[in-house]
Amino acid sequence: MTTVLVTGGAGFIGSHTCVDLLEHDYEVVVVDNYSNSSPAALDRVQKIAGRPLIAYETDLRDRHGLDRVFADHPIDSVIHFAGKKAVGESMQIPLDYYDVNLGGTASLLRVMVEHGVHDLVFSSSCSIYGEADAKPLTEADPARPTNPYARSKWICEQVIGDACRRYPQMHAIALRYFNPIGAHPSGFLGEDPLGVPNNIVPYLLQVAVGRLEQLSVFGGDYDTPDGTAIRDYIHVLDVVEGHRVAMERLHDAPGLRVVNLGTGVGTSVLQLVARLSEAVGRDLPFRIVDRRPGDVPALIADPARANATWGWRARRDLSDMCRDAWRFQSLNMAGYAG
Repeated sequence: MTTVLVTGGAGFIGSHTCVDLLEHDYEVVVVDNYSNSSPAALDRVQKIAGRPLIAYETDLRDRHGLDRVFADHPIDSVIHFAGKKAVGESMQIPLDYYDVNLGGTASLLRVMVEHGVHDLVFSSSCSIYGEADAKPLTEADPARPTNPYARSKWICEQVIGDACRRYPQMHAIALRYFNPIGAHPSGFLGEDPLGVPNNIVPYLLQVAVGRLEQLSVFGGDYDTPDGTAIRDYIHVLDVVEGHRVAMERLHDAPGLRVVNLGTGVGTSVLQLVARLSEAVGRDLPFRIVDRRPGDVPALIADPARANATWGWRARRDLSDMCRDAWRFQSLNMAGYAG
């Protein structure tokens, strides 16, 4: 049976990926330092899937701890989510982002090579495209990152590419996915960040249940139809399926390949607020404030490469995303701690 190491497996996308892998008969080993997640997520993963996984509380920069994981388990493939991920925060603590994201990735690659593991799916980001035109973005569009988070992801891609050139037996895919939201349809697993959420949907949902007062919409003067930023929102389960398909197609070609995961549909912040308000059943309060440094007006995917090469496509729409996200929050008013 194939064994997959999932770094950051207790996080939002990582935990949903663990469910999917277990349900597809993979053995799963998780490494997470729980800096923005909870072991409770992994308990829920195992209950949903009806199968166990193995978890280590380890920071990827701890090479000795990571070496023990590889020594104890016959790892076949790695799906790498672990890292810091907030645009605004990265503007405030940029060195932390480079330390965690680059340092963790370099450490992981070194230990993989030392243990003869050469298959990697890297959780990259659409933010790499930066100040892009409003058109849907293809993988051939230039990287123009505008903040330390995006730059850290782009540099990680370069580091992985260098590793692939040095070790020709390595196969890697960097998935530049757009804005994942939603939750597991059971309502038992979702996005439950520690502290005040950095992402819009968990923030809005905490407004909905009274844990926060109102949403601050950063920027109402963008060159977009309603003045707010446009993003390509994608259901977390579609992102998860994309990661599994990518892992299963790693040996289609050597070296590093870059693939977008998105719907190809742009949604403004105000449109998202309105749709989520519909799911909740009442208007959610917000106020428009100044733009946030590092943000860009619009990011929309062209997912044609994943569609054509793998037959993957996003199957869930914005209503599905908002419904599932609200189901999780309404059933878990205080998150996993409730």
